Amino acid sequence: MQIHYLSEANSVLNHFLGQIRNVNVQKDSMRFRRNIERIGEIMSYELSKNLHYKDVEIQTPLGIKKTTEIQDDLVLCSILRAGLPLHLGFLNYFDSAENGFVSAYRHHYNNDDAFEIKVEYQAVPSIENKNLLLIDPMLATGQSMVAVFNKLMEKGTPKEVHIAVVIAVPEGISYLQKHLPDYCHLWVATLDERLNEKNYIVPGLGDAGDLAYGNKL
Repeated sequence: MQIHYLSEANSVLNHFLGQIRNVNVQKDSMRFRRNIERIGEIMSYELSKNLHYKDVEIQTPLGIKKTTEIQDDLVLCSILRAGLPLHLGFLNYFDSAENGFVSAYRHHYNNDDAFEIKVEYQAVPSIENKNLLLIDPMLATGQSMVAVFNKLMEKGTPKEVHIAVVIAVPEGISYLQKHLPDYCHLWVATLDERLNEKNYIVPGLGDAGDLAYGNKL
């Protein structure tokens, strides 16, 4: 798996990453969603450098200009519900992409810390021979991402797979490396220290879905 870390050099990306973590700033859910969206836009720009392009000629009011445009057919697929603001950031840049949505959640079957991943709702276009961009803000254990990937592979074989996450930990990255094909690209806005005993990211930012859309039952 090819891994791309985006926050190693100082940029406005780190500014937005700091704001989504700040307990005083993240109380404003609209601002939290917008910051996640802006992070998605920055990640889209960086990821776009690895796509394929074709030469085109553009008619301007005064003549012809040779340039390039994206050649790949893109499918953006986010994991509900936390992935929606990040998805929007990617869609702002890849506005002609097709879109898919999948639900995945931790099912605590014994009402303790043990869990299994449930993948239920799916609304996904054909991914056959297309570039699939899997989008989710948090990569904790990695189990949700692998479960969604395996479910999507039942629908076809993409040309390329790019996984985009805002915050990841080494445990989640190792799990993806073990269970996903080597041809996958992993795009990480920032790397955190570890998982705690409940498999939450430390220092992290809390529950991204709750911060974006409110607490759930």
